[in-house]
Amino acid sequence: MRIVCLHTADSNITLFDAAARAAGYESLELVHVVRADLLAAAERAGGLTDEIAAQTREVLLTLTDNADAVLLNCSTLGPCVDEALAAQAAPMPVLRADAALAQRAVEGGGKVVVLCTVSTTLDPTTHLFAQAATRTAANVEVQLIGGAWERFRAGDTAAYLSTIAAATDAAYENGADVVAFAQTSMAGAALLVTHGTKPLTTPAIALAAAVRAAALAA
Repeated sequence: MRIVCLHTADSNITLFDAAARAAGYESLELVHVVRADLLAAAERAGGLTDEIAAQTREVLLTLTDNADAVLLNCSTLGPCVDEALAAQAAPMPVLRADAALAQRAVEGGGKVVVLCTVSTTLDPTTHLFAQAATRTAANVEVQLIGGAWERFRAGDTAAYLSTIAAATDAAYENGADVVAFAQTSMAGAALLVTHGTKPLTTPAIALAAAVRAAALAA
């Protein structure tokens, strides 16, 4: 099985490869494509524009060649996986990674806190999780961790992850039943959390969804 992942940060590649190994997907071939320019353009524009969405859909359709499934791993670009993409007749399943995360986060109900570090992901993440929660008793709250993304951009990964872990601990102290990290780059902070259960992160959950989708399509 061959799954192609579209990322917007090089650092996310190792996180997905590690998740695949941990899940025992020995026969799974992961192919990684990084288009940091798409996220950078969305940040400059203050969010996802029609032009950036069209560019992203074009890339996704190209990646379906010789793939069993394509996984879009960027919460800002996530809405590109929509009816418009389906109307272009993608030959293989194309999934947004955070959609699987949202489904998992809300399935047990309760107070769900979704943490983000990039402002451009607030609107799409809020919409996605709210939509998922309509079928459950979950109460979703999406929060932006101020200052975290600047640390990531500066290459200070340790400070980035510790800031996320502190926000996670605070969310649990304030009554969260579930904490979910909206972006893959946040995954490493799960190991630093000292309160509550382990936060939900994208790589393992998204890969499992892609594997299921590819198997069903086959």
